[in-house]
Amino acid sequence: MNGLAAGRVYSMKFTVKQIASLLEGTVNGDDTVFISQLAKIEEATPGSISFLSNPKYEPFLYTTSASAVIVDRSFTPRQDVSPALIFVDNSYSAFTRLLEEVNRLRTAAKTGVEQPSFLGEGAQVGEGGYRGAFSYVGANCRIGKNVKIYPQAYIGDNVTIGDNTVIHAGVKIYERAVIGSNCVIHAGAVIGSDGFGFAPQPDGSYRTIPQLGNVVIEDNVSIGANTTIDCATMGSTLIRHGAKLDNLIQIGHNVEIGRHTVIAAQTGISGSTKLGDYCIVAGQVGIAGHLSLANRTKIGAQSGVGKSIKEEGQSLNGSPAFDLSDSMRSLAIFRKLPQLDKRVQALEAERANAEALPLDGKVA
Repeated sequence: MNGLAAGRVYSMKFTVKQIASLLEGTVNGDDTVFISQLAKIEEATPGSISFLSNPKYEPFLYTTSASAVIVDRSFTPRQDVSPALIFVDNSYSAFTRLLEEVNRLRTAAKTGVEQPSFLGEGAQVGEGGYRGAFSYVGANCRIGKNVKIYPQAYIGDNVTIGDNTVIHAGVKIYERAVIGSNCVIHAGAVIGSDGFGFAPQPDGSYRTIPQLGNVVIEDNVSIGANTTIDCATMGSTLIRHGAKLDNLIQIGHNVEIGRHTVIAAQTGISGSTKLGDYCIVAGQVGIAGHLSLANRTKIGAQSGVGKSIKEEGQSLNGSPAFDLSDSMRSLAIFRKLPQLDKRVQALEAERANAEALPLDGKVA
């Protein structure tokens, strides 16, 4: 941990030197100063550490009360600065790394079992974990090391959860789900509820199709608050390694989300659709069922995708969604339609007047 030792406290207190060691940076200034909190550069107080990555925030560097600021190695101050500077390869990434470490220390402080809580018959729980009050772990579950299960979380029978995963308050995980290591599932998420499967009958009614599959979430996945992931009808709904799902997302049954794909809030993905690796899906996107989207597909906000995307790296926009450049040109024309309509009407009036004139062009 390069000098940052985990403790059973929520507050942080480390020297600038320790933080620089963690971030593989070099210090210009007093590296013995203690840091106790993270803060925005414009709001920082003594004892705080901040970062500078956007040039428009540089003026704050010369007025900030922060004790230390993380900057790029290529950065050269234009005037004297008060805080110690930690020079790193990428200040934004380094500050993210520091946030991750502080969060890890904070969650590591939670250990033990609060009562009342329930542990089902045959369930196995690894060391270093935490189970909050009113949490429920069903029969024959396999819970890894250092797993944090917050109050009122429900974990059904035969669920597997890997090491270092965090299950926040009120999460519901249905039976037979498989959750990888180093995952975070935020409050209110529902993993493994029934897929939307109903068979129409001759009399116009619908018969429920039993959903017998499960959900498999691989390592390093983040699931946002109140997101729902349906179990498969048969087989598994798959969330691949490193995927990041925002709040309020609906993932249908038998969907597959590729590695390191990111999806923003209020997106809905219908059943049996497969998203490739490294895709980016903006907010409020709707994706129809039984489609396949190639790797690195990008979809703009509020788009509706109704057909498969075979070519990698395409950027789409609109409803129905089509090529981003064409969509932007179409939107520009659409905005000009009132002006174009006036011009067309004026031209038609001129033509009508011209046709009313006699052939010699003289007005009687």
